[in-house]
Amino acid sequence: MQSTLARYPVLSTQSLEEAREAVTRTYLRHELTAPDDRVEMTLNATTDRVFTIGYLSYRSPTTLVMPPTEDNYHVNLTVAGSTRAERTDGRRERSAARASGIVLLPDQTNTVRWSADAEQLILKIPRTSLENHLSEQLNRPVHDVVDFGFGLDLTTPAGRTLLASVEFLARELDRPGGLAEMPIAREQLEAFVMTQLLHAGRHRYSEALAEPGDPVRAGRLGPVLEHMEQHADSPLTPQELARVGCMSVRTLHAAFQQELGESPMGHLRRIRLDRVRAELLRCDPATVRVTDVALRWGFLHQSRFAQQYRQRFGELPSQTLRGG
Repeated sequence: MQSTLARYPVLSTQSLEEAREAVTRTYLRHELTAPDDRVEMTLNATTDRVFTIGYLSYRSPTTLVMPPTEDNYHVNLTVAGSTRAERTDGRRERSAARASGIVLLPDQTNTVRWSADAEQLILKIPRTSLENHLSEQLNRPVHDVVDFGFGLDLTTPAGRTLLASVEFLARELDRPGGLAEMPIAREQLEAFVMTQLLHAGRHRYSEALAEPGDPVRAGRLGPVLEHMEQHADSPLTPQELARVGCMSVRTLHAAFQQELGESPMGHLRRIRLDRVRAELLRCDPATVRVTDVALRWGFLHQSRFAQQYRQRFGELPSQTLRGG
């Protein structure tokens, strides 16, 4: 994990004070202590419009005391070693490598003790981002702190998907030509990470999120479908599409299944495949690569893209390009 997010180095240091300052700048104000005031800290992190993702290790037993952030949630996914944590309300949790993590709430003081071999992927998600995302999922306002349980189980289906999606996001940001250069795909994946966090954690909204979407009237998808056609080259998320249709995300999914027999993103993928084909037909194969066209339309996995393209059009994209 040492090389995770290596394209985004913040600091590598043996100075406790430098380590404290770097984590404060990137994440939150805190007190940091370690035996003999020595660490071998590595912090890599990058911030986008939605949230900050980073990799952190200290290579020393350390204790962090963090006052309420007020404005952000911090999601600590332990990928090596372990931590022990406690917070103002008396809750205590232990995180273990790839099995559990913790969520630091904006209104709690938290103390976290790291083992020397602990490594974490850490998300800093602004309250506005996560609470607006939840509001769009439920189609009703969310004004209060989402009261996540302290611990986060990464062995449940939702927890495993959360960890896998965060790790995939980190790998893609590290990869030249990856998500860092694809705003459509990056925004979709960041929205997916927030959705998985809301489903993996336990809070007062969990049951509402698990409920099926409301029944919809026939034809209600008209504005959504038109928006998709007009903005297929933009980063579209289920949340934005739900806003266009004046419905919750759950209702959006129910409407697509009811009216079209597919998911919103599945329908958007078909539109984008059509756009890829149109572009390949008019391009010069001597100067254009299929990969470049596919990436421009948000298709990250080339083998999967080629399979989807062939299923839709009966030929490989390279054949379309050579015949265009």
